[in-house]
Amino acid sequence: MAEMKVSLPAKLINGGVAGLVGVTCVFPIDLAKTRLQNQQGVQVYKGMLDCLAKTVRSEGYFGCYRGAAVNLTLVTPEKAIKLAANDVFRQKLSKDGYTDFCPLMMHHFFSLYGHSRALKHIDLKYCLWLSFNALYLFLTLRCVSRHLPLWGEVLAGCGAGTCQVVVTTPMEMLKIQLQDAGRLAAQRPRPQAAAAAAAAASGPAPSLVAPPPAQPSPPPRPSATGITVELLKTRGLAGLYRGAGATLMRDVPFSMIYFPLFANLNALGQEIVDNVQTRAPFWHSFVAGCTAGSVAAVAVTPLDVIKTRLQTLQKGEGEDTYRGIIDCTRRIMRREGPAAFLKGATCRALVIAPLFGIAQGVYFLGVGEAVLGLLE
Repeated sequence: MAEMKVSLPAKLINGGVAGLVGVTCVFPIDLAKTRLQNQQGVQVYKGMLDCLAKTVRSEGYFGCYRGAAVNLTLVTPEKAIKLAANDVFRQKLSKDGYTDFCPLMMHHFFSLYGHSRALKHIDLKYCLWLSFNALYLFLTLRCVSRHLPLWGEVLAGCGAGTCQVVVTTPMEMLKIQLQDAGRLAAQRPRPQAAAAAAAAASGPAPSLVAPPPAQPSPPPRPSATGITVELLKTRGLAGLYRGAGATLMRDVPFSMIYFPLFANLNALGQEIVDNVQTRAPFWHSFVAGCTAGSVAAVAVTPLDVIKTRLQTLQKGEGEDTYRGIIDCTRRIMRREGPAAFLKGATCRALVIAPLFGIAQGVYFLGVGEAVLGLLE
């Protein structure tokens, strides 16, 4: 039985278009998720709806899209890499790509091993990489059937999640700073309120006394360009990749859950016509993407909370700063309890479900193929 092939350029176009449409639809909920996850001491927002209402009241409607420009700029390569990489890994792990893929993985594994041996000490990062590649090679050798087994599907998702981190980490880093700026501003006392409180405490001032000095104006709103320049100037390129380990911890398990679940749900709507497996209907791909996305999103929410806390540069009054993943986990558990790891879970499910539903719907509608057809 043959399966309909889609060219790599078409996959990239489909992923990019799907990402742009999805982010535009759900970005306000993502902003609420970031602000809720970053709350530690002062509870500015009581929930998602309260956060959105206060954001619109204080920052206007477009305040809900603060940081959206970063996402809209980088979501195209991110989603394109993720969706295309998953398809490439699935093809290579199938029987058709088995012969060519095994030598490539063996070369990749031994190259990493030799590189780590050349180091003066083997750190945790290289141990994890070696373990990952060893598992990758082992499971590749077992994938000898034309239909990809569950382990092969999980592994393909793992590879896709690993590839996308190159773009996801700086995108999330910049987006979080812009999204959280409104929450930090809401924690500061307003200049008018502070002046009125000071006047009430000091009593009526004599008429000959000069008025009190003007309160300092609020700090300017951060911009993605300003944050990028500052990070590159003070911390170098590594500043944009702060929290890369936490991002990898979130995205790899997410992809390992999402892609196999989606593939199996979507296969229920596929039909075989003239010995060719056709695409599932749009509505079926959309529902499958929403279902798989929401399940995977809720499952990795604790890792998303840790990633968000680590990547937030500016902290509010009395809020913790963290030295790494383990330190962040311990502090959250000690100060806020286990429930803190599920902050923003509802928002995250509401963001990811339509985002990936739209992504898979557009992907399987074949927008990329239509665009390429017009350019020919």
